[in-house]
Amino acid sequence: MIVKILPNDRRDPPSKLADVELLFEEGALNGLRLIGFAIWDSRSGHGRSVTFPARAYYVRGVKRLYPLLRPVNEDVKTDPVRKLILESYEEFEHRQAVAT
Repeated sequence: MIVKILPNDRRDPPSKLADVELLFEEGALNGLRLIGFAIWDSRSGHGRSVTFPARAYYVRGVKRLYPLLRPVNEDVKTDPVRKLILESYEEFEHRQAVAT
């Protein structure tokens, strides 16, 4: 799997650092991509967060999000994917800094 970073060069919205895609290279998902991830700078300036692909729906006029990537059971966490994306973004930033 390849983590593809698409930087938010326009900084709109300002706290969004990048969009992220997961590109699959093996198995049944070979040649496919999963889109909809994003990396955000925290509003307080302390760290970064990752949002996962989700579909919006409304209940009595209130917007809710249905995550599209979810654990199969309670033992599985999404933390490893979140960590992989954040590490890939740090590597991307390092490569950008070296290039300039």
